[in-house]
Amino acid sequence: MTAVITFIIVFGILVFVHEFGHYFFAKRSGILVREFSIGMGPKLLAFRRNNTTYTLRLLPLGGYVRMAGWQDEEDDIKPGTQLTVETNANGNVTRINISDRVTLQGGIPVQVSEVDLEKNLTIVGYENGDESELKTWHVDHDATIIEPDGTEVVIAPDDVQFQNANIFKRMLVNFAGPMNNFILAIIAFFIVGLMAGTPKVDTTQVQTVSDSPAAKVLPKDTTITAINGKKMSNYNDILTYLGKNKTKPVQVATTAKTVTIKPDKAGKIGITPAMDHSLGSAIQYGFTQTWSIATRILTTLKSLVTGGFSLNKLAGPVGIYTMTSQAANQGIVTIIWFLGMLSLNLGIVNLVPIPMLDGGKLLMNLIELVRGKPMARDKEGIITLIGVGIMVVLMIAVTINDIMRYF
Repeated sequence: MTAVITFIIVFGILVFVHEFGHYFFAKRSGILVREFSIGMGPKLLAFRRNNTTYTLRLLPLGGYVRMAGWQDEEDDIKPGTQLTVETNANGNVTRINISDRVTLQGGIPVQVSEVDLEKNLTIVGYENGDESELKTWHVDHDATIIEPDGTEVVIAPDDVQFQNANIFKRMLVNFAGPMNNFILAIIAFFIVGLMAGTPKVDTTQVQTVSDSPAAKVLPKDTTITAINGKKMSNYNDILTYLGKNKTKPVQVATTAKTVTIKPDKAGKIGITPAMDHSLGSAIQYGFTQTWSIATRILTTLKSLVTGGFSLNKLAGPVGIYTMTSQAANQGIVTIIWFLGMLSLNLGIVNLVPIPMLDGGKLLMNLIELVRGKPMARDKEGIITLIGVGIMVVLMIAVTINDIMRYF
């Protein structure tokens, strides 16, 4: 149960931080965010504030920020559709209901003839089934629409749509999700550095491991000056020298005394670097650990292209759950470190230029900059659909592979 809760919390934080990046910069760019959702599938909770509907959905396997212009209401409301509208004192429509799950008390039943919720903001149709008179209702700019699943969101007028923001604002919105993941990784590793300390690898200060050969003859905290008469300058020097003398007893000189230590069966004498718990070292660790792991992730991605593609180099929800379970058994520090690592993975993978991913959207933005005009929406939709297909097939394959490895 602990593993399940940990998985939901970790995954929830990752999704929230990523989507909040898109959300925040969309709002700052004047783009209407119609819905901010954590989770996928059936809606559990929903509330609306400042023209954005916030939803919590059943499946904790993702989330999304739905911006104006990503879905046209005209596609949902066809001629002949029966809906209900609610008007204000001026006769302007403030709510549109196309859901069978919700009833607008006092609403006006309308059989639709024509709908324009982007430019003219009008609904043309017959009131109460009276086909003798075709009426036109003007729709308020901030009117809401109750969708088939019962979710109520603000309509998407042309002036607040994503594609009508300038290209640089759209690029920033697309990049903001991965950027937030990078920031989260730095913060997570910084917290790890504060809680557990950071290794002093640039000194010869060490700690002995309990019940090890070194612990029997040295205090827990000590400084090694030389091994077998050879001067040591830092912890890496110590590791390198001991690695060459795995089975032989060594003479270890410290600032207090010189002792002989015989390695155990694994060739270890039982020392670790001393830990630095200062604020400065934790800040430095936040950045250095982020860079170190990022380079390893990029190397792995490169190997998928140049060294032969293998599903074993990838992990889906099942694989992530397995790793989360292992991290949960090792304590809060390991969980936070794992959160940082996952966040970094999510940020980098999302920048891969595949349609549907943020990297694919940024690539489309760059093409638009070069061409001087955006790609036709129908063509962009086809490309995105291809990207979705690729990602779905890849996710299914990775998940099956994760399950086979798990069992």
